Amino acid sequence: MDQNKLIINQYEHKYAEQTVKMWRDSKERALGQKAIRSMEEHIYFLNHILPVRFQIEVVIIDEQVVGIIAYNESEINQLYIHIDYQGIGIGQTLLNRVKDKSSGKLTLYTFEVNKIAQRFYEKHGFKVIARGHENEESLSDIQYEWQTAPTDSGHTT
Repeated sequence: MDQNKLIINQYEHKYAEQTVKMWRDSKERALGQKAIRSMEEHIYFLNHILPVRFQIEVVIIDEQVVGIIAYNESEINQLYIHIDYQGIGIGQTLLNRVKDKSSGKLTLYTFEVNKIAQRFYEKHGFKVIARGHENEESLSDIQYEWQTAPTDSGHTT
């Protein structure tokens, strides 16, 4: 991936329609089911609900939204990459940014049917800590956790 073409911006309302379309397409492919909420409900969630607890960043390539991440210092709430841009390092770039800004520990949920996401998170050091289904899709979830490696304090070499 040409990192020079990739721009990471704070989410702004002007990106709403592009972001939600990309997000819905990516989620639909990952889950194999259509979105439960309408486009309007999804835009409202993105503009008014999600920003209350999470910082939101979007990835722009050639003036097109190709990724979104919503996070705070201890949790990743949303991470979606455009279906045509998956597997080229955008998700890893976002994940590394959030790890650097984190408290040293992050949790997130992914759907059990989303094997690609599971492999991605496990490859990047996340471990399964719980399973269940507390989502509006009524699908099984996996909760993951990542922690920075403990420092070996008190020992000198």
